[in-house]
Amino acid sequence: MHQRKAEMARHSDAFIALPGGYGTLEELLEVITWAQLGIHHKPVGLLNVDGYYNSLLTFIDKAVEEGFINTSARRIIVLAPTAEELMEKLEVHTYFLTLNLNLNSRV
Repeated sequence: MHQRKAEMARHSDAFIALPGGYGTLEELLEVITWAQLGIHHKPVGLLNVDGYYNSLLTFIDKAVEEGFINTSARRIIVLAPTAEELMEKLEVHTYFLTLNLNLNSRV
């Protein structure tokens, strides 16, 4: 599964999540994590039809508030309620994530 997703990621210009279930959430969170780690600099779009992802976004905002997600990383997600608006936003998206990750530190 990971190899298939990695291959698709290499050939993509962006990632877009439509309303879906566990598989969609897993794939969405993986590409967000890849962006956070600097593995890719591609936009990650979330099609929030009828507020489908509002609860997930509230959860993410709470994680930012509690310090578990960097404010800069929260902006990885490009959000829109319609496909047309999402495509417009993705076309002008600029990667601007600024994290100070120290992957060599020990906890």
